[in-house]
Amino acid sequence: MTPELLSLFPLWYVAFLLSLTCHEGAHALVAKWGGDLTAYNSGQVTLSPLPHIRREPFGTVLVPILSFLLSGWMLGWGSAPYDPLWEQRHPKRAALMALAGPTANFLLVFLAVLLIQGGIRFGAFQAPGGLDFARIVDPTNDSMEGPARFLSILFSLNLLLGTFNLLPVPPLDGHSAVGLVLPEDLFRRWLELVRSPMFSLLGLLIAWRYFYVLFEPVFLFALRLL
Repeated sequence: MTPELLSLFPLWYVAFLLSLTCHEGAHALVAKWGGDLTAYNSGQVTLSPLPHIRREPFGTVLVPILSFLLSGWMLGWGSAPYDPLWEQRHPKRAALMALAGPTANFLLVFLAVLLIQGGIRFGAFQAPGGLDFARIVDPTNDSMEGPARFLSILFSLNLLLGTFNLLPVPPLDGHSAVGLVLPEDLFRRWLELVRSPMFSLLGLLIAWRYFYVLFEPVFLFALRLL
């Protein structure tokens, strides 16, 4: 952990909390629109990170800090409560709720792209000398170093979160989002099958093992579009 990397910690944590709050808040908002007020009543239809931190302090505070100190980037999680009976009654609405989180992440990617391109157009940013998660774009002067790093992290982190959560394995959002394309009875049987700790652990192991094979071409494609 170099001093330069450690100096990026505040930017990483702000980007992480913003990304997580938008992700979980989107779940809660779409559930509310679909008739499930569980997350709304717990205060999670909000852009404030505090309700999400109170619900998952381990995944929103401790794990992100430790993962950054150990690896130089942040890993963590949050959760939005929902009513399982509502999910059984309205599987299509539940699938839309699941899809809302990754959609929020991709919207943040789009926002970062707009701001990066605006910065390039107005001469504040330029192509990077070296490429990594925190260096998608370089500043043209020292005063823009912070914004350049923050937008780089926001772009990379949300592209990763959105793509990762779309994997159709439990407990990731993708395993519920498949309800949009499955017949309702088949989707209900699918949920009964995979909603167990064993399948969740297996799903995470599969996702962790094979995700980077998928993410590398997605990341390179997004960089070309940028």
